[in-house]
Amino acid sequence: MIINNNIPAMNTHRQLEMNNNAQQESMEKLSSGMQINRAGDDAAGLNISEKMRAQINGLDQASNNAQDSISLVQTAEGALDETHDILQRMRELSVQSANDTNVDEGDREAIQAEVDQLAEEITRISENTEFNTQNLLDDSFEGTFHIGANEGQNIELSIGDMGAEALGVGTAYEATSETEIEIDGDTATFVEAGDEMDGTEAATSGYYTDTDDADTLVLASEQLDEGDTGTAGIDVSGQGEANDAIETINDAITSVSEQRSDLGSVQNRLEHTISNLDNASENLSAAESRIRDTDMAAEMMEQTRANILGQASQSMLAQANQQPQNVLQLLQ
Repeated sequence: MIINNNIPAMNTHRQLEMNNNAQQESMEKLSSGMQINRAGDDAAGLNISEKMRAQINGLDQASNNAQDSISLVQTAEGALDETHDILQRMRELSVQSANDTNVDEGDREAIQAEVDQLAEEITRISENTEFNTQNLLDDSFEGTFHIGANEGQNIELSIGDMGAEALGVGTAYEATSETEIEIDGDTATFVEAGDEMDGTEAATSGYYTDTDDADTLVLASEQLDEGDTGTAGIDVSGQGEANDAIETINDAITSVSEQRSDLGSVQNRLEHTISNLDNASENLSAAESRIRDTDMAAEMMEQTRANILGQASQSMLAQANQQPQNVLQLLQ
């Protein structure tokens, strides 16, 4: 029996410290809900967990991006829905004007006035439909939607010009004025061609006359090259013009339908993208949880075990400290 080194007490004290540390770790895991609170808890697990977290956060943000993209697409599609309604009304008016029961000039003028107002509204919709300050329907929008957790996972979207002029249903107008100018005492008269512009091509002419020399210079220019088309608006002022307007509006309706179809396809794609992103995020979160989160039931058992062992170690340490006292009995 020795007294300088109480080996049983030292061993018991070491066990007591181990049990106390285990109990503290269990309490920390139970209170935080995470079994990895610092790199020392599980270095490899922490590394894997952080990479998974980055991927999860990227997937969640990509899902939000896709939802924002759907909102943009819905904004554009909603505006085009209204454009469709306007075109249908314009077609209805054109059909009405094509009927020669509307022989009174005032009847067709009233119809023309409404058609012109509707055309202006189509242009207004095109120029003012915005999403987060971005104009969507004036041919300026070319968007890139980032819909993945990593770089380069994008889809592209561009929307054409949905204004009345681009659709060929702009406001009808007349060009009937003449212009005279005098240069250095000579007079030149420019005459704009035609009483009314309602076709696809028009010409302008200019005349210069030198009365002293009896010379005449004629200048003429075509506004459109051969094969090009232009539109001076929907004209329903006569039966023939109204028939032409019906065909033009049919083409405009087709153009808007095609653009809406493209937008609908993009929206459907984005909805499937969101479902896939959410599924991937859910499964990756489950994997990351198994690495990092605390199993509360298992940890409670560990905490209870460490607590009981700690109390037992305290009791044994007390008894171990009593052993050197027995030496005194030998000295009596």
